[in-house]
Amino acid sequence: MKRNGLSSFYVSLWLLFTAVILQAVESAKGKYAHMLFNELFEDYSNALRPVEDTDKVLNVTLQITLSQIKDMDERNQILSAYLWIRQSWYDAYLKWDKDKYDGLDSIRIPSDLVWRPDIVLYNKADDDFSEPVNTNVVLRYDGKITWDAPAITKSSCVVDVSYFPFDSQQCNLTFGSWTYNGNQVDIINSLDSGDLSDFIEDVEWEIHGMPAVKNVITYGCCSEPYPDVTFTLILKRKSSFYIFNLLLPCILISFLAPLGFYLPADSGEKVSLGVTVLLALTVFQLMVAEIMPPSENVPLIGKYYIATMTMITASTALTIIIMNLHHCGSEAKPVPQWARVVILDYMSKIFFVYDVGENCTSPKREKEEECKLEGGDGCQRRHKEVKSHLSNRNDDPDLKEQLNGNLNKSYGVHGESVRETVNCCSCYKMLIKNIEYIANCVRDHKANRAKGIEWKKVAKVMDRFFMWVFFIMVFFMSVLIIGKAA
Repeated sequence: MKRNGLSSFYVSLWLLFTAVILQAVESAKGKYAHMLFNELFEDYSNALRPVEDTDKVLNVTLQITLSQIKDMDERNQILSAYLWIRQSWYDAYLKWDKDKYDGLDSIRIPSDLVWRPDIVLYNKADDDFSEPVNTNVVLRYDGKITWDAPAITKSSCVVDVSYFPFDSQQCNLTFGSWTYNGNQVDIINSLDSGDLSDFIEDVEWEIHGMPAVKNVITYGCCSEPYPDVTFTLILKRKSSFYIFNLLLPCILISFLAPLGFYLPADSGEKVSLGVTVLLALTVFQLMVAEIMPPSENVPLIGKYYIATMTMITASTALTIIIMNLHHCGSEAKPVPQWARVVILDYMSKIFFVYDVGENCTSPKREKEEECKLEGGDGCQRRHKEVKSHLSNRNDDPDLKEQLNGNLNKSYGVHGESVRETVNCCSCYKMLIKNIEYIANCVRDHKANRAKGIEWKKVAKVMDRFFMWVFFIMVFFMSVLIIGKAA
């Protein structure tokens, strides 16, 4: 028990001694850091380029890390991104021998105490022209300064929306010195591309790369070359949101337009359906117009909307014309012969259109079934009665003579019987005239009704024809937009 107590006592004593030594070391390092700082910045000026020879070029290494895409404003063509900007260079006047300062190899000091390169974003599109974030820099004993500063940048980006919402964009981020030319400050790429290892996935855009290219440009104002580094951010839009909220409703609504031709003409809703569909597409078109920039490049979905709206406008106009054909009455001209042959004889069979009011059963079969129920003699007797009625209606003098001869034989030709015969003949004459008048009215009514039925059938055939034409157009338009997107 005593040995265990002594061992634990020695361990505690050793730990206490180690802590005291470390504290003393830290205190010593802090003392040397203050001493180093006072000696370095005693005669230092951050206003001038830190080179011993003014003709020597100062190399600045630049590295960009993309952390997040905050917003892509297509209408104003501005890309907002959260970046980490790392710059490193060598300061000839901030060096020391680390052995003289107890092995102190680096210190962290405010960045405004040292000279910093004035590297800015050339294509900046922000109204805020404030200075970069005043973070600390890491100063090494060999004079290397590393400055890491976060920044939320707003850069101009030329947005091409020709294939929206299946588009890809390339946005440039160009960094360069604003006042120093290439003979004074040269920019070197730390990597061949931007660092995407810490990128936070975006809900709307996919990152397909961020290559970096160094350019040396001579501007018209100055004869010296000005180097810059351009990072090209390659973006691919995630189109699922726009497919389900803009494209798919348009396709479903456009398939309603041909169904307006299938709607019965007597319902009175054919034109209303076309106008309602047109208004619905107009709302979607306005939604797309609010997102897109006012440029000459019409987006792919906008072209689809315009084509669909044009098709629906044409279908509504054709519906109005067909409605006029459907409501042709007795005063209309008869159906032309070419229309009878082309529309009533051929097209009606192709599109399975029957007479107005009939079902899919052929009227000939119905008549044959009636004849079978009555018997074959009944049908023949009915045809003979119709023929005899037509022949008697055209031979009125023979009918009169026959009636007079029968009366003369029955009653004789003398006295009061003659008067009764004359009176009966006059009654028959009036009766025949009334029957002829009624027959003519019925015949005219049937002719007018048959004329109206023919025009209604023509309208119905044209409805079916345009319905299939517009269905095919909508289908091919939908396939075309999907093909272009692919």
